[in-house]
Amino acid sequence: MVTKIRAVSPADRAPWQVLWDGYLVFYEAELVADVTDSVFSRITLGDGLFGAIAWGDAGEALGLVHWLYHPSTWSTSATCYLADLYVNPEVRGRGVGRDLIAHVCGAAEQEGAHNVYWHTHESNVAARALYDQLAQRTGHIEYEITRLRA
Repeated sequence: MVTKIRAVSPADRAPWQVLWDGYLVFYEAELVADVTDSVFSRITLGDGLFGAIAWGDAGEALGLVHWLYHPSTWSTSATCYLADLYVNPEVRGRGVGRDLIAHVCGAAEQEGAHNVYWHTHESNVAARALYDQLAQRTGHIEYEITRLRA
């Protein structure tokens, strides 16, 4: 089904936006336009944030993934954080999410990162079924203090 996964380019704004909007709806989140514009800009300018889109045989955008690297106190090499993963609901269960995760893992390996990690909401049962096949649950519980800065 996926013919190509490639880096997000400035020309991909419209299909990226559709996927990004779907991701935000899925997580019942709203962002001001400036944040969305900044995310897209940082991805396409290579400003420490990376993104890729999975494209189908007919040239349709099937899913997106964003990731970044950061230093680790547990290794001398970088850690890769898979920040966002979204697959169009019409094609879920067909390997697109798996392919996007594999893409990030390949990029992280080339970068010399020692691991790839991500979070998901506990209610995201379908995605967790895939994640349980691909990765090890760490048992960590996430805490967050929000709105320190917009």
